[in-house]
Amino acid sequence: MSKATAWQARTPQGDASPWGRAPTGERRLVGTRSFWRMIIPGATAFFTGGCLMILVLAASRLMARSVGSSLYTWTSVVGVVLTGLSIGNYLGGRSADRYHTRRALAVLFGLSSAACVGMVVANNLAGEWLGLWRLNWPSHVLLHVLLVLLVPSTLLGAISPIVATMALDQGLASGRTIGSVYAWSAVGGIFGTFLAGFFLIAAFGCATILWFLGAAMLLVAVLYWISCWAIYLWAMVFMALAAMGMARYPWAQEAGTAALLRGRPEPGIVYEAETPYCHVSVQRVATRPEKRTFMRDRFPRGEMVVDDVTHLQDFHSRVFAALTRSSGGENKRLSLLVLGAGGYIFPRYLKATWPNTDVEVVENDPGVTTAAREAFGLDRYTAIETIRMDPRSYVDRLHKRGRRGRDAGRYDFVYEDALWDSALPFPLTTREFHDQIAGLLADDGMYMIHLIDARSSGQLLGAVVNTVREVFPHVYVIAEQAGRQSLSDTFVVVAAKRRLDPQAILREQDQHLRCSVLSDADLDDLKERCGGVILTDDYAPVDTLLAPAVTQGAPENLARQCLGKAREMQDIGRYEQSISWYRQAAQTDPAVAVEAYGQVGLMYVAQNKPQDAVTAFCRALQVHGETGSGQAAVGSVHMNLGKLLGRLDKPKEAKEQLTQAVEWFRIELGENPCSAALWESLGDTSATLGDFKGASDAFDQAMALEPRNPSHYEKLARALEFQHRYEAAAAVVHKHIDLMQEQGRRDLAGQLRDYEDMLRYKKVKQAKQAK
Repeated sequence: MSKATAWQARTPQGDASPWGRAPTGERRLVGTRSFWRMIIPGATAFFTGGCLMILVLAASRLMARSVGSSLYTWTSVVGVVLTGLSIGNYLGGRSADRYHTRRALAVLFGLSSAACVGMVVANNLAGEWLGLWRLNWPSHVLLHVLLVLLVPSTLLGAISPIVATMALDQGLASGRTIGSVYAWSAVGGIFGTFLAGFFLIAAFGCATILWFLGAAMLLVAVLYWISCWAIYLWAMVFMALAAMGMARYPWAQEAGTAALLRGRPEPGIVYEAETPYCHVSVQRVATRPEKRTFMRDRFPRGEMVVDDVTHLQDFHSRVFAALTRSSGGENKRLSLLVLGAGGYIFPRYLKATWPNTDVEVVENDPGVTTAAREAFGLDRYTAIETIRMDPRSYVDRLHKRGRRGRDAGRYDFVYEDALWDSALPFPLTTREFHDQIAGLLADDGMYMIHLIDARSSGQLLGAVVNTVREVFPHVYVIAEQAGRQSLSDTFVVVAAKRRLDPQAILREQDQHLRCSVLSDADLDDLKERCGGVILTDDYAPVDTLLAPAVTQGAPENLARQCLGKAREMQDIGRYEQSISWYRQAAQTDPAVAVEAYGQVGLMYVAQNKPQDAVTAFCRALQVHGETGSGQAAVGSVHMNLGKLLGRLDKPKEAKEQLTQAVEWFRIELGENPCSAALWESLGDTSATLGDFKGASDAFDQAMALEPRNPSHYEKLARALEFQHRYEAAAAVVHKHIDLMQEQGRRDLAGQLRDYEDMLRYKKVKQAKQAK
């Protein structure tokens, strides 16, 4: 064979000769044939790439509710997806050599459809797997991501080699064909990324997207192998699972939750939505008064009394408010900047306390504003000015204007409330950012930063304090006294250009605030712990600094999971299982032990096991004495123990416990005077002790807070009757009658009239005896 003949034999049919260009018509014919032959492989590659990126983004947002969206999270996501793609590419290449390409693609798309369902189940399973919380935080995040993303990324990674083989089987040029397949896959990935990020997630939610992706891939599987009965069987199963996972019928919600096709619903959720930035929800945590907690990706961001915006609940908000009152006065016009809306809880307090004040809130997530309107009653036309920008970008813009002399010294107070969970926005922690804040702050102003860290670690707190001290001459750290064995602590870093006395200010402005101001020796110790790190725009390892605190705080999250399961069992009457979960929660986190053992005692009372109940109540009080935690539940434990001891014919011990319960209720009411439940408990306990004057005063307060609660009228009337204050008791009963008539309960109103007549008769008889 001649050299020319050998060369032509190696040249693919339809390609141009190396010695010259093929005729124009022939080139067009070859190009047209190549185009039509690449339509199906190209479309398949495009679809696969788009599905992969949509799946990754949706799953990442879904997992963020359990593991946040920190650097560790995204590192794990990228690493696991690349691992899956690598394994998939290898396995897909081997499959392409052994099996029919179209049937192999049908099987892979069918399995990928099943993997979408598996991702929902795996995420819910990992979120409830208590063992994960016993690992260090990076390992926890990595294992969670591995369980959710490895299998689907492997299956989708196996598709591209098979698609390339299918295209090559049609006689197309190898280099151009393989390049086209992977190019179309990349284009599909780009398209899927923008589609998911800019539209799908905010419009439909993450779990819904995974279900629709599963349906789309199942349809492609049917198209590739129409005669395969197994695919049709899986299609029927998929439709049943989709109904359980997405339908709004009660039976579907119960079945889907039991099968882990839905996340276990948090109790008391009154609002939730998927925003372009996170999952936003609002949870009712108390009803007397109505208290709601604002959460982003299931991490609490602030608590509010719905009917009273001036009654702040969070430690950092109370510190912010106290320091502002000390310098702001009541009538002074202030200029305030809040970085991070936090449900608009603190900004609304500022506007209600200083109506003439300019309050600017920088919040880049419009979903936060919507949640505040829907669940917290934020006025659509509020005078609070909201800036829809990233806080760092807005401060940069103000700083540039300040260099031109326009905004220098503009603000009296700057509050930074955006540094919360494991996904810290590091640009708000750097020296350059604090420099810009200092330029915007008035000479007598204050800059306050809210931080969560573990006191035993303190690396992040130390780095932030160390960095702020590089800019401001006077820096103070105020710590919450949350119990001697608290696993995580709340801190407020206060920076100013003048000397302050935070301890004296807080003692004067908020007597019930339990806090301490760290000494200079404490600050030096924090500096040593963080290794003297100065956070800059170029170097800010906040995730690494916070990791020890997140790991140490894992028992708190584990205990919260145990409490959720315990309450679930308690609600359905499975007391033994509930008691087991409560005990596990108490052993995991001492901060919840008082509440846990208190609930155990109540369940033993319900089971008619008084001695076990006494033991549980005493254990709760012992834990409180040892750790100083659970102060909010101590009063109820003393009250329940006192009542139980009274039934056991131990009057002396019962009186002692009830007396301590009264003291604790009064302490709690000093901090929460709007709690009708506390006033009622105080009244019940005082009445049991025979202090009917104290009981009537407490019931009167409860009635003022809950004027539509009939039990307050009844108890107040009885307490007044025992004091022989018949006229006052009759007046209360008359109001009770009006309430019952308004509520349509005429039979009870008739009985109350007889009671009112009896009280008026006693009043007349009392007057005659006095004469």
